[in-house]
Amino acid sequence: MTSSHSRIPRARTIRIAAAVIRDDGGRLLLVRKRGTSTFMQAGGKIEPGELPAAALARELREELGIVVDPGAASHLGSFSAPAANEPDACVEAELFELSITGEPVPAAEIEEMMWLNPELASGMELAPLTASIVLPRYGRRP
Repeated sequence: MTSSHSRIPRARTIRIAAAVIRDDGGRLLLVRKRGTSTFMQAGGKIEPGELPAAALARELREELGIVVDPGAASHLGSFSAPAANEPDACVEAELFELSITGEPVPAAEIEEMMWLNPELASGMELAPLTASIVLPRYGRRP
């Protein structure tokens, strides 16, 4: 007698580096990629062999035209959440806090950016990482 085992699909994991960036008023910088409706932290995928802080600096330069020193980014931790725009995937995020100078400008695949007052986030379409980890833990200015 043989037994058949149903295969349970495993979620694909996407490694990302993401930024918690605040303005002087404590608002958080969020971005929305072209063709999506979900706002999320700025950042992106970590390439093979790339250090997370270097990936973050590269993504911020490509997507928002801002230059940051990877060494100036403060590592907040590693977090997991469902991927916002890729069904059946989850993100493993290296989350960093950093300050920027100058005004970011959406570029590459970024369609829109906003400065969000965390207290006004109710009802917004936010990425799971932003909604369940960033806002509760880092939404208020220390």
